[in-house]
Amino acid sequence: MPQSRAQIDLHLVSDATGETLNSLARACLVQFEGVKGVQHRWSLIRSRFQLDRVIEGIRAEPGPVLYTMIDKSLRATLEAACQQIGVPCLSVLDPVLSMLEGFIGQNMARKPGRQYVLDADYFQRIDAMHYVLAHDDGQAAVSIAAADVVLVGVSRSSKTPTCFYLANRGIKAANVPIVPGAPLPGILDDPPMPVIGLTIDPDRLVEIRRHRLTLITPGVPTARETSYVDPAKVREELLAAKRLCVARRWPVIDVTRRSIEETAATVLQLMESWRRARAERTAGTPPTPSPTGAP
Repeated sequence: MPQSRAQIDLHLVSDATGETLNSLARACLVQFEGVKGVQHRWSLIRSRFQLDRVIEGIRAEPGPVLYTMIDKSLRATLEAACQQIGVPCLSVLDPVLSMLEGFIGQNMARKPGRQYVLDADYFQRIDAMHYVLAHDDGQAAVSIAAADVVLVGVSRSSKTPTCFYLANRGIKAANVPIVPGAPLPGILDDPPMPVIGLTIDPDRLVEIRRHRLTLITPGVPTARETSYVDPAKVREELLAAKRLCVARRWPVIDVTRRSIEETAATVLQLMESWRRARAERTAGTPPTPSPTGAP
């Protein structure tokens, strides 16, 4: 076992945007407690001139190199330079691509950035983003029927950021606030899409709301002492919202200790469970029980 390091320089070299490497590096580095990873991102590296600048950067701040490059000549040059500098170098996609080539029986195209072409999926994501913007916080209720999913919950329960994350996956997500005394859109009485509730710990919600009010009403302390942040009222509000979801058999996700990414992943699971249950009902077969709580 080599000597433990408190900080490393990690070089991420890509012939495209580098998003794949960024996500991979982040997912790996968090597994090492107390270690600070200084990430050096080198994107759109597609020429020898560009690569020479990368190699200079690696020499100046030596550290492991992760790369996603298709060009064989550039790969060979980078690997040779890293060997000379004395730092490890790894093509992170090679094992996956080799496995797929063997299984599919076809050689890969070797064209950089193909995942970012302006195809139907790309325009679907853009369309979903526009939809989320138009249907945030209960807006444009008349066209909610076009949503792939509707998120409901009290104010500041992460509905909006979750919807935007889903839009990046091509999901048209509308969000509707549950406000005491205010009716929900009529379409939610018999929704043609899955409806999912978001809830949160009352103390955490009060903290979030107080911070929000501090930002929008600086220097006005009385504005922070409304029922919006009163702990007892907040608990009542959350309880009423949860009862509403239970009464309508809408699954509920507790977002207190979840990241937006984790909440969105659970939403996608519940959407799949909803589609499966609906297909089984249409086919006249008994619905399969879902551990996630989808109706």
